[in-house]
Amino acid sequence: VQLVESGGGLVQAGGSLRLSCAASEGTFSYYKMGWFRQAPGKERESVATIRRNDGTTTYADSVKGRFTVSRDNAENTVYLQMNSLKPEDTAVYFCAARTSPSTFRYDFWGQGTQVTVSS
Repeated sequence: VQLVESGGGLVQAGGSLRLSCAASEGTFSYYKMGWFRQAPGKERESVATIRRNDGTTTYADSVKGRFTVSRDNAENTVYLQMNSLKPEDTAVYFCAARTSPSTFRYDFWGQGTQVTVSS
């Protein structure tokens, strides 16, 4: 299965973007989907996660109150709504799927989409 991200781009500080992550196979079932980001010279960090069955979400402290992760199980798509963007949100954003609740490993990764926030 492939995960395909879209929705990245260039936006001014204070603006919004909505990222999408679609699974290439409609029958793909995941336990949890995560959004991650990696800025130049920095390690990859977790931004938000969402559990497929009940929609339980988690957020990094740096994005709480600004980002919202959601899912559409019928479309097998996960979204990341990013509001009040800051220059420090600039990074390549990846979605990843975790298929088992028994491990913390993310088994499938998207190719990433660039988000650039200008000041």
